[in-house]
Amino acid sequence: CDSTTAATSCPYCGNPTVVPGQFHGMLKPDYILPFKLDKEAAMRALRGFYKGKVLLPRAFSSEDHIEEIRGVYVPFWLFDAQGDADIRYNATRVRSYRQGDYQVTETDHYAVHRAGTVDFSRIPVDGSRKMPDAHMDAIEPFDYSEMVPFSTAYLPGYLADKYDVDAEAAVPRADKRMSQTTMDVLEDAVSGYDRKELQSSSVIKGDSKVAYAMVPVWILTTRYGNRPYTFMMNGQTGKVVGSLPIDEKKKWLYPSIAALISIPVVYWLAKLLVA
Repeated sequence: CDSTTAATSCPYCGNPTVVPGQFHGMLKPDYILPFKLDKEAAMRALRGFYKGKVLLPRAFSSEDHIEEIRGVYVPFWLFDAQGDADIRYNATRVRSYRQGDYQVTETDHYAVHRAGTVDFSRIPVDGSRKMPDAHMDAIEPFDYSEMVPFSTAYLPGYLADKYDVDAEAAVPRADKRMSQTTMDVLEDAVSGYDRKELQSSSVIKGDSKVAYAMVPVWILTTRYGNRPYTFMMNGQTGKVVGSLPIDEKKKWLYPSIAALISIPVVYWLAKLLVA
């Protein structure tokens, strides 16, 4: 164990163990989102992730390279907040028409103002430095309506870490997500123009509150060509993210095949045009 390990299993007998003191007092999560998919489902999802990847080495997809698979409860902060936004654009509408011997183009200019309030519920930010933020963002969303009050009864058989990024340190990421989403909502309301140019914007966060939760993630590790590859799967929805190896021969072969296919097509079009 390290200082953040909260649940693990004995390396000698395999018995699941909850590390004493890691879930006491302020360290106790408010909620837990139980695993919905088991280890077999995670392995099937990974094999499904391989499908359609034409540049994947054949040996990688045909052989079972899974070295390790772990179910982990990852600590997450869930923020409720309100965003008050104000956004201003310069926009134009262009109309072109023929008038006698002249081609007339009319350009109308508009000062566009949008303002509004957006309520947010459970903006997620992972609270573990071990877990890559990009991977955690990519396996979203989780259905937080299925959360239940935290109980250590859900932990046996899985790993779990307590947070090592506290709620205060997670606030900037939550604010950034809230601000961007609020801006996107208001920008979508600016429609019917040919062009628009942002002039100013502001998003002010109102009162907020935070909950501490544990969410389910399967971590699968494979090895190919003496290099490890790690994949993560949403333990509730089955969404998989990760990087795959590339067959260098296929990488050069596929553009060549595409070029060879295009030659007869171009030749046929040329004959058609000449005819």
